Amino acid sequence: MKLVYHPDAEEELLDAVRFYQQRVAGLGERFLREFDAAISRIQAAPERWAVVRGDIRRHLMRRFPYAIYYRHEEDCVRVLVVKHHSRHPDYWKYRIGE
Repeated sequence: MKLVYHPDAEEELLDAVRFYQQRVAGLGERFLREFDAAISRIQAAPERWAVVRGDIRRHLMRRFPYAIYYRHEEDCVRVLVVKHHSRHPDYWKYRIGE
């Protein structure tokens, strides 16, 4: 299944990796491995996770306080947001129409 990132979601992912890597050596890589595992779970069963609005779903990462918001489009998963739980819940809503 094809994977497409919203440009802002890609930047959020990279920011999180940098943040964790600066805190503890290797933690950024652990975050990225956990993120990749979450994406694999989403791709394997994209309809499994909760709908949060319209056709947008949310997957909560297991070991880090992040959620992945995505849209399943036929043979594609479109990642819209990589959101830390402390962020305002509505900061990403402008991405819905894209």
